[in-house]
Amino acid sequence: MIDFDILSKAATMEIPINSNADSRTAEDDSLEQDMHFVFGGYGGAAEGIVPPGHYPVPSMHHSNPSMMSEKATRGVAVEKFDSVKKWSIDTYKCTKQMFSEHFGRDTKTMELEAQIDVLRETKMKYEHILRLACELTNHFYNMIYNVETQRLLCKNGEILLGAINFFVSSINRLFNKTMEDTLMTLRMYENARLEFAAYITDLEDLSMGLRGAEALVRIEIAQQQYQIHEDKYERLHSDVSIKLKFFEENKVKVMHKQLLLFYNAVAAYFTGNQCDRCGHQYNMKLTGAEFIRIQNKTK
Repeated sequence: MIDFDILSKAATMEIPINSNADSRTAEDDSLEQDMHFVFGGYGGAAEGIVPPGHYPVPSMHHSNPSMMSEKATRGVAVEKFDSVKKWSIDTYKCTKQMFSEHFGRDTKTMELEAQIDVLRETKMKYEHILRLACELTNHFYNMIYNVETQRLLCKNGEILLGAINFFVSSINRLFNKTMEDTLMTLRMYENARLEFAAYITDLEDLSMGLRGAEALVRIEIAQQQYQIHEDKYERLHSDVSIKLKFFEENKVKVMHKQLLLFYNAVAAYFTGNQCDRCGHQYNMKLTGAEFIRIQNKTK
């Protein structure tokens, strides 16, 4: 690989001076001839173009301010061109030397080469250590931030869990007690209705049969059973009506309260500062063991 850092540094190197105290070398003359050929064209120097290395000496007598300004501008342009020319020559020399060393046509100066290689390896090692230290700092910061977040979630989560357990307990009471009691009364009412209807049919059949002492006894017994099942049917009918009405009222009240509690508990959990007040508002005292017992019962 060609090290372009060396190329850029070499561009600023001092140009050696020959034995005639002149900084110009054979390569400079060759390059200047090429540039003179480019600027001058095939027929010599073109009009309006200043050949490199030959600069007219400005006259000290200026009678026109516009001419002074024009010559000053031309002097600045000449200085810029001279600077570009010097940079081009230096870059050409350094590039030539670099390629010569790279392809083995010239030898390198090996005095500090080993120390330079050690310095580069040390720089790479320290860069690797610095990158690892930055990554460790970032990972540890994220870990501390996540731990603090988990701590807050755990603190608020206990209160939210209590609110959910209270919600489950209330729904469990409504489902396993109130609703089951109402359904049991309904089943008893259905059985009483069937028995009452059966005795009505039996009494009607006996009343339409033959008349006799035995028939009258059977009719009297059937009337007694009819009266007993009629009372039972009327009582269960009244109980079912009352329990259905009570269940509807209790269902609306319980569900309204529990859904409001559940909504407030979830909202308070995400705000992080209202869970305690929500828990005291509904007097939630249900523990985790009670919640597990309710779950096992409902399975």
